[in-house]
Amino acid sequence: MVRAVTLIRSATLSDVAEYAYAATAPAESRLIFLAGACPLNDDGSTAAVGDYAGQAAKAVENMRTALAAAGASLQDVISTRVLVASARQKDLVAAWEVVRDAFGAHDVPSTLMGVTVLGYDDQLVEIEAVAAVLDS
Repeated sequence: MVRAVTLIRSATLSDVAEYAYAATAPAESRLIFLAGACPLNDDGSTAAVGDYAGQAAKAVENMRTALAAAGASLQDVISTRVLVASARQKDLVAAWEVVRDAFGAHDVPSTLMGVTVLGYDDQLVEIEAVAAVLDS
């Protein structure tokens, strides 16, 4: 399957980052802007209360569902923003490692940030994403 997203790397920037520094999509691609994927169960309750990695996994699962409804997959994502309700770097890293592993070799440009609070009771993680697809 032909993908719209091209990841861009730079030999002059540090290779410590676990993601591409930029990405592009051709003008004829259809962009998909996802609402923040939250760690919510089907009944609306918050999954994995108190568990950053568990909430990241549930948010990725919900993001996959939203992408599928739009005719896309994780491989079509062009960028992400991972929000973690914590001031501790280790909590951000715990969530990031789950997101990074879910994307595998498709290491899209991403921003990881600590925030003071998220919208749902007991919510610790939210993942925003933009995807691009080529419709036949």
